[in-house]
Amino acid sequence: MSEKFSATLRIGDLNDYIAPSQGCVVSLKNLKAPIAKLDKSELAEKLGVQQKTEPVKISLKDCLACSGCITTAETVMLEKQSLDEFLSSLNKGKTVIVSISPQSRASLATYFGLSPVQVFKKLTTFLKSMGVKAVFDTSCSRDLVLIESCNEFITRYKQKHSSENGSSKSSLPMISSACPGWICYAEKTLGSYILPYISSVKSPQQTIGSIIKRHLCHKMQIREDDIYHVTVMPCYDKKLEAARDDFVFEAEFPGEFPGRNASIVTEVDSVLTSGEILELIQLKSVDFLTLEESPLDRLLTNVSDEGHLYGVNGGSGGYAETIFRNFAKTVFGRDIQGPLEYKIIRNTDLREISLEVDGETVLKFALCYGFRNLQNIVRKIKMGKCDYDFIEVMACPSGCLNGGGQIKPRAGQSAKDLIQTLETIYMENVLVADPFENPVIKGI
Repeated sequence: MSEKFSATLRIGDLNDYIAPSQGCVVSLKNLKAPIAKLDKSELAEKLGVQQKTEPVKISLKDCLACSGCITTAETVMLEKQSLDEFLSSLNKGKTVIVSISPQSRASLATYFGLSPVQVFKKLTTFLKSMGVKAVFDTSCSRDLVLIESCNEFITRYKQKHSSENGSSKSSLPMISSACPGWICYAEKTLGSYILPYISSVKSPQQTIGSIIKRHLCHKMQIREDDIYHVTVMPCYDKKLEAARDDFVFEAEFPGEFPGRNASIVTEVDSVLTSGEILELIQLKSVDFLTLEESPLDRLLTNVSDEGHLYGVNGGSGGYAETIFRNFAKTVFGRDIQGPLEYKIIRNTDLREISLEVDGETVLKFALCYGFRNLQNIVRKIKMGKCDYDFIEVMACPSGCLNGGGQIKPRAGQSAKDLIQTLETIYMENVLVADPFENPVIKGI
């Protein structure tokens, strides 16, 4: 499975999945010191337990901030991030809610030769026939993320330009925070000199998890810990993100559930990739093309009265474009119409755009996809030579549409051709809309 994660999680000693090079830092049986280079028998002796033949199992949370494993022989078990766990949850009396990303819809649409809207409606039919309570749209929570990102950027920009000598360390450039591969790499390898620049806004995945578990469940009269929330994502790294301790909270069930004790609730209980959803369809022997198209759940879905999906330009969420347009309009009164004209720097995965006012460049943004480009940007920031105000960072070349969890090219189809097809289909039947005008988000 390791090859499916993004390159930033597979370089050097970040590789937690194949031949780890360092000792485990996880405390086992109250052992506070790291266990270094122990074979199975030595590990058992240290722990004071009999050696067992079955593999040692540790959770994904244990591995998230680790550069090694218990032994080099065992496999990290992703038990809570699998189809088996999803199917099991349907039989445990849980209220299962699924949130689907627009990138995954595009991947399935390309595979089946349908539009993303058709795929969304057929997936709704398919998943509800299995017992899923509701099927939502992460592009809805993405609008909330974009709004908060716009607000945060304005705050940072004003902070920098109002500070003494016009410079404020750690305010700009602001770097997007939606890519878990990039975040994990930044935390493990880059450390304090880069982390202050990263946006504090959650990803759309975790935002919709927060909306469902903190807000929507009370509307639906369901306990937070009775909801099993699954997201469908283009990226295996999202499994790591969902397992982070940052994204849990203590539920108190005010009013609705008297006498129930508080418990720890996870925003996203499980993540399935686009490829795993295809595997599920095939496992159930479903003729996906002939499935009926169910109405979409409007509660958390960007859909018009005519059945079109609302969205933004950009297969990775449109962070740079949305913040650029909003800031130009809000601060400089420039209402930019039409497509933005990016300047290609080294390759199509490193592009920039700037805004000029009275002949002076007042705003400079960049799109940075793929680890090689990312290294160059990080180096410039470390040396204090980065002149960008905002950087949209994605670990995968070509961004989220090319995530490791997407459906692979068919026989005879090149990866480049698949990406071009995905980029075209991604915006099919999508009406570009201002996130600030989203009525669902206004309600929330």
